[in-house]
Amino acid sequence: MSAHTESRFAAEIYEQRLERAVQLIREAHLDALLITPGPDLRYLIGSSAQSFERLTCLVITSDKATPSVVVPKLEVAGLQESAVDELGLRVLDWVDGVNPYDLVQSVLHIGSRVAVADAMPALHLLPLAHSFSGLPVSATPVLRELRMIKDDAEIEALRRAGAAIDRVHARMGEFLQVGRTESEVGKDINDAIVAEGHTGAEFVIVGSGPNGAIPHHEVSDRRIEAGDVVVIDIGGPVEPGYYSDSTRTYVLGEPDPEIAARCAELERAQAAAVAAVRPGVRAAAVDAAAREPLGAAGLGAAFVHRTGHGIGLSVHEEPYIVAGNDLELRPGMAFSIEPGIYFPGEWGARIEDIVVVTEDGCVSMNQQPHGLTVLPV
Repeated sequence: MSAHTESRFAAEIYEQRLERAVQLIREAHLDALLITPGPDLRYLIGSSAQSFERLTCLVITSDKATPSVVVPKLEVAGLQESAVDELGLRVLDWVDGVNPYDLVQSVLHIGSRVAVADAMPALHLLPLAHSFSGLPVSATPVLRELRMIKDDAEIEALRRAGAAIDRVHARMGEFLQVGRTESEVGKDINDAIVAEGHTGAEFVIVGSGPNGAIPHHEVSDRRIEAGDVVVIDIGGPVEPGYYSDSTRTYVLGEPDPEIAARCAELERAQAAAVAAVRPGVRAAAVDAAAREPLGAAGLGAAFVHRTGHGIGLSVHEEPYIVAGNDLELRPGMAFSIEPGIYFPGEWGARIEDIVVVTEDGCVSMNQQPHGLTVLPV
């Protein structure tokens, strides 16, 4: 079987992940891990099921018993897209009138130490806690360790996502034109994201002129003008669910020399941070590597956010490249490197690549030019 099908990887990849999950549960001195729908469930069994008022829950125990999936009978058919059947997991279906939380409890031993995913809705967490006669603990130590180190199949998915979003940036001259609104440009970019291989557009930021100084601006009815600096931050998932996220900065017509100089400093800062990535380096040191050149250029106060975030089945996940994070980088970690500079009421700029840590450095998933790109007016 190939590394991935339309919506998931081959079953043996999930088998390895479940085995690793059991190992980590034991190391954390836990008895069970409970996972409701979301990125964690997709990571472990390839299911993109959604969370509803009826409980769906994967139960993994430390005793190496076959994992179980508690699922409403009317949702069982939806599990067929996942690797549940190939993995031989126990499917415990239930119908309205049956207490699904008791079904979860029936799989566990009395007094089990249970961990739950951070994203479990309170709608299910509270009844489960009542069923256990105690509040479960966070599964973050287990899930973070699992998902933070990407395997070869994940890295290939991230590479395809990066190439797809690069193709969208390469078409920006088609979309960014004087007189068009940010919303009009955003719609074209949204369509291009899908056309170039994503299943959808997760976010589209078109920050023109003063809107570029708002890091999480989306789109507006502002019309793009000659001389505008425009921040384009875009991304979306490719099957089986891995995200792209890339930012480039454009200018309509020749830029003001001071703007060009500041963008050149930003490009140097982004390159310095990428060059700092290698195994054993702390996440905070990469953040510092981006800040040092900007500070030396008198632009430190204009860099108002962290340098990066992990990416995979979620747009934002561990590890976070931020001051104070002493996590040591390891091969397989994937995250953004995206310093930016922002001048409220005037303009902003950001450069973002997704990188994956290798044995001796890192490799970028994005290959588009990093400098301020001049588009004709």
